[in-house]
Formats: sequence, C-alpha cells, structure tokens
Amino acid sequence: MKGLKKLALATAVAAAPFAANADLKALDDSAMGNVTGQSGVSIELETEVSIGEFRYTDEGYLSVNDIYIGGGSVERDGSGAVTGVDGMLDDLLIDIDVEADGDAVIDVHSVSANPITGEPNKNPIDFAVAVGSASLNATDNSGDSTLLASNIGIEGNLGKLNIRVDTATDNLIMNVGFNVTDMDMDIDFLGVNVRDLTVFGATAFESMEAGFDPNDPTTWTNAVGGDAAAALFAGAQITVGKGVSGNTGGDALEITIPQFVADIGVGAVEIGGESIGSFRMDNLAVTNTSMKVYGHQ
Repeated sequence: MKGLKKLALATAVAAAPFAANADLKALDDSAMGNVTGQSGVSIELETEVSIGEFRYTDEGYLSVNDIYIGGGSVERDGSGAVTGVDGMLDDLLIDIDVEADGDAVIDVHSVSANPITGEPNKNPIDFAVAVGSASLNATDNSGDSTLLASNIGIEGNLGKLNIRVDTATDNLIMNVGFNVTDMDMDIDFLGVNVRDLTVFGATAFESMEAGFDPNDPTTWTNAVGGDAAAALFAGAQITVGKGVSGNTGGDALEITIPQFVADIGVGAVEIGGESIGSFRMDNLAVTNTSMKVYGHQ
C-alpha cells in the first residue's frame, strides 16, 4: 500500500507542470456521460492454432496429440491420417461490453454479412479442427497404453456465441448455435470408425426434404417455417458456476444445460473396415441437464 501511495505521489508531481500550463475545464453532466457511457470494444480476429500435445495427468495420463484449429477443411494424407487444416479461423468480430449492472457481455459473430439477407455480421463462421490421436498412458513403468481415437477431423460453422458473466448470480452464461458439416474419426480401441457425422438444427431433416441444402445459401429459403437458423444450427444455453457436491458437500463446478436440440446423422459406421450402415437422430432434445464436477480422493 505504501508503494502505491508513493507511486501516486510521484505521478502527481510529474504531472504538475503540464497541469499548470493546461487550459483545464470542468466536465458537465453531458461530457461525463460521453466518458462513462461508451459502446464497448470490438476486436476483429483471424488465427490458426496448433498444439503438439495436450496432457492431463492424474496418476497415469491422457495425451491428445497434434491438434490443429483453423478454418476451411481438414487436411489428410493418402492413408487418411490428419495432417492439419487448410485455412485460418477468420471473419471473427468480438464485441465486448460491461453493462451498468456490472455484467460483462461478449458477442462473437462474423465481420461479413448474411449471404441471403445482406444483414451485417450474420454470416456463419467456418471452422476446422484436426486431432492426430488421443491415448491413455501408464506411468508405473509398465509401458501400457491404449489408443482411444485417432485421425479426428471436424468441419462446421459457428452461427451464434453470446457470453455473459452475470454479477447477480456469479454465473457464466453461454448461448451457442453451431453445426458440424462433416466429422470423421477412428475409435481405435473399439475397432470402430465413424464417417460423415453431421449435426444441424432441429428442423434440418424436414427442411432438406423441401430442398434445403446447408452448404448452399441459395436454398436456405426452403427451411421449414422460413427459419434458416433453426435448420442450420444446433442450439444450446450453457450455464457454468459454482455449485455444491451432493456427495461431499464441498464446492463443485456446476454446468447446466436447460435444452440442447439438434438433428444428427452418421453416414457410415465401419467395423473391420466395412460399413455396417448409417443412422440418424431426428429432433434430438436433451433437456434439464445438470452436471457437477469435483475432485475425489
């Protein structure tokens, strides 16, 4: 505290000559309003991320290797192994505001306009994620390990991401809308491969029957009820905060999802390298979900 007082004093002394020669004027209420009533900060972002290894250690450890995050599509070599992504995560505009009640509000959307309506900042943001492998590994010198999954590639679009830090409840509240246009992965320890997995909004399958194509904006007007967003994007609200463990009575990380709705399809499930068929889940709704996470002995 003494150090802060000395710093404040030194700053005042240093500023004194400037103040003496300045034409100082008192701010009226209108001017003060212009100082405190600003419209927040906007950040335009483009990036590409790669991580050699993410490791979670308990006694043994979980290792996730060769992680790539960007835009465009997932790149693979001739054998189907993921090698990266071919573009940047871009067209991102992040608006940050702190409201009068102290809540922090972050709105993530596009720089570009919606291709159909021309509405600014409403174009879906494409993303691509590639993961080389995920494995469980022993640390007892046995050398044991299990390859859980490999060659994971996810391509999709972000339609909405709103984040609020609520000072009344101390909760982090997220509203998200997204889709997965293509996901492939090998689940090695089960000998199962998943091909062409998609996740869209809850009216996607019905809209597709009417000529809606998620990859062709000129057909989005064919969405059921004219609501392209409901067909394009699976939606969820996620609340993250501090809860109480029913087991220990101690603090826990509590995650609640009042509702998640989506249409999910899988183009092929392969066992032994051969497809055993495809499946889909129409109008999937997961509701009233609550999860508490805490450490144990």
